[in-house]
Amino acid sequence: MSRQGRSASWRVEPARLRDLVKFDAQGLVPAVIQDARSKRVLTLCYLNRDALDRSLQEGKVYVFRRSQQRLMLKGETSGHIQIIREVRLDCEGKSLVFMVFQHVAACHTGYASCYFRILASDGNVLVKERKLFKPEAVYRKP
Repeated sequence: MSRQGRSASWRVEPARLRDLVKFDAQGLVPAVIQDARSKRVLTLCYLNRDALDRSLQEGKVYVFRRSQQRLMLKGETSGHIQIIREVRLDCEGKSLVFMVFQHVAACHTGYASCYFRILASDGNVLVKERKLFKPEAVYRKP
């Protein structure tokens, strides 16, 4: 299910994939979001049927925010959207991988990936990356 190019023209009829996906008891399926160029894991999110359908129809990642019990476009507040390049399904249909072109950064804390912390051999947690944006400037509270 891949398509070449960088535009948001990647789209698939949702029923073709939805029938293969095994949603859990809460109606969710985990999805790893991975950068299509660097292959770096950006984040892990959950999709319900609506999020999967919208993602496949529009070619942008939609997620189900468990904390808010709502569907949202990844990057709807920040503008840091994820354009789908490829979707992979695991052998049992219990998880997905979305290969994406990431605009700016995937993590709401300002880093390129949510996996910016490294556990060192001495047990310390290190940050060896720089922030790409200031969250307080992007996520202003009214």
